[in-house]
Amino acid sequence: MTVRVEGREAEVPSGATAETALRAVVSGKKLKAVVAVNVLRGAEKTLLDLDAPLPEGCEVLEPVYADSADGLRLIRHSAAHVMAAAVRRLFPQAKATIGPAIDTGFYYDFDTDNPFSVEDFDAIEKELRALAAARLPFTRETLPREAAIERFRKENEPYKVELIESIDADTVSLYTCGEFTDLCRGPHVPHTGFVGAVKLLSTAGAYWRGDEKNKRLSRIYGTAFADKKALAAYLKQMEEAKRRDHRKLGRELNFFNFQEDVAPGMVFWLPKGMLMRVILEDFWRREHLRRGYSMVQGPQLLRVETWQKSGHYEHYRENMYFTDIEDDAYGVKPMNCIAHMLIYKNAMRSYRDLPQRYFELGVVHRHEKSGVLHGLLRVRQFTQDDAHILCTPQQLEGEILQVIRLIQDLMGLFGFDYKIAVSTRPANSIGTDEAWEMATGALIQAVEKAGLAYEINAGDGAFYGPKIDVRLLDCIGREWQCSTIQVDFTLPDRFDLVYIGQDGARHRPVMVHRAIMGSLERFIGVLIEHYAGALPIWLAPEQARVLTVVEAGDDAALRAQDELLALGIRVTADTRNEKLGFKVREAQMSKVPYMLVVGEKEAQSGGVNVRLRNGDNMGLKSVEDVAALIRADSEEPFRQGGMRYRFA
Repeated sequence: MTVRVEGREAEVPSGATAETALRAVVSGKKLKAVVAVNVLRGAEKTLLDLDAPLPEGCEVLEPVYADSADGLRLIRHSAAHVMAAAVRRLFPQAKATIGPAIDTGFYYDFDTDNPFSVEDFDAIEKELRALAAARLPFTRETLPREAAIERFRKENEPYKVELIESIDADTVSLYTCGEFTDLCRGPHVPHTGFVGAVKLLSTAGAYWRGDEKNKRLSRIYGTAFADKKALAAYLKQMEEAKRRDHRKLGRELNFFNFQEDVAPGMVFWLPKGMLMRVILEDFWRREHLRRGYSMVQGPQLLRVETWQKSGHYEHYRENMYFTDIEDDAYGVKPMNCIAHMLIYKNAMRSYRDLPQRYFELGVVHRHEKSGVLHGLLRVRQFTQDDAHILCTPQQLEGEILQVIRLIQDLMGLFGFDYKIAVSTRPANSIGTDEAWEMATGALIQAVEKAGLAYEINAGDGAFYGPKIDVRLLDCIGREWQCSTIQVDFTLPDRFDLVYIGQDGARHRPVMVHRAIMGSLERFIGVLIEHYAGALPIWLAPEQARVLTVVEAGDDAALRAQDELLALGIRVTADTRNEKLGFKVREAQMSKVPYMLVVGEKEAQSGGVNVRLRNGDNMGLKSVEDVAALIRADSEEPFRQGGMRYRFA
């Protein structure tokens, strides 16, 4: 059998393993870094263990290296098994359940009378390192379904039995490393030596199969990398992330808080945080008006029949809240698209009226389980910078390109890099094949016309249409889901939206759903972490703070405050009877950009001594000069991009 490996042909006997074929082409350090192979047969691609026999008809082998994305997932999946093996050595009574790889590492859930804590990590990691050093092979075996059930029953592994009983197959595969055998489809790395760069991170509780009616399990989270250098870099990033945690900074800066006993998953905005939010919203509204959007607002509640008509009741109701009013059932809106379509239907539209661009900072509610709530990043009530564009099919590409430009301008303003994926039709969807093909083609064509690199995210579109997903990268390299652009031919049809074309006939518009910041709460949380709380001066709720040295300077400080307020600067005065060093440190902890010191000399001259939050000292300045500096600093981020700033 002839196969191609990295552009070279290799002759291998029928039934040979993938590793045998690789050895004909790859050698030395490269061969040692291979953890699995992708086997290509026509358009079909299959990931296989190195010791798996090559299937008939195999045409191409793609080595999967340890430091690749596929390799990293395999290492993390295998690390979960090795960790479970270590746990079972130390805690034989713990029953194993499941242990998948996740984006940041892996976890494994155990049924144990004494839940694990971080105090157990040293012992588990020591055992894990010993298993890795032993370079134990991962061996795969296939058993008849009933034989596997009987085996795990004898080993008193009820969770494995339940999993196998739910599998509709004649056979199942098991993987063994050392004394530990697990139910698993695989593949895995060749041996445990590949999982030496591992770190256990945290513990949590988790219900079996995510059902609160089931038993609560003990979960251990960890991460793994191809080498210790990459692991060290990730752990350093994690430490930096802790320093930047928006929940901690939100408390320290008095921006917001949460009161879980009153409204879990809902934000209480404090005066400083609310001011910052209003500044952001005001800028965003003006920017949309400048780009041809109309402001609208829909109601919070719509009759359930409306959500049934849209398909949300069938496809999304587990994420919605419902209530009854005078025996009528209503759904609390989880998104704004339905109201915007009803606004469109308020009048008959001509092709000359299109596109209609409706923008709303709409408050929405989505039911999130308490276990996934996370500060501003995952809440039950949030504001979405939602817009819906209703246009002719001929206008569609141009409208998508305009939205892409808006995304590019926003990312540039805050200094974010970003990645783009086109998410295609999911299994659970509505609409015709023709509509989905047209919508997907329009998105891909627009992205390519914009000159942007993208990947295909198969099956991850919305239930009513494909979408462009934008993941921004913050200053420490983390990815955050942000903007989305969705093309929808289906809902305009369900709600009978029409426009009169040039031919005098009725035609169906296309709808573009789009959110640029996404959830404002989430975006603000990301901004706080991106800037470590030191927000750009145009967005800072307190741009300057006047600090007195002695009581004799109080009047001058208050005059400076009043003058700056009159010039549009957001400023406070600290005239407390405290030492200047204490006041400066407090202002720095509050991330105030400008600290304006007033002592006897400054009081006599009518000026202020200017210090910046980064520690620089700009010396004596007049109040007018300080205001000009703050104006210039506020406008600076806008000078190079496509957005405008009007100093308020």
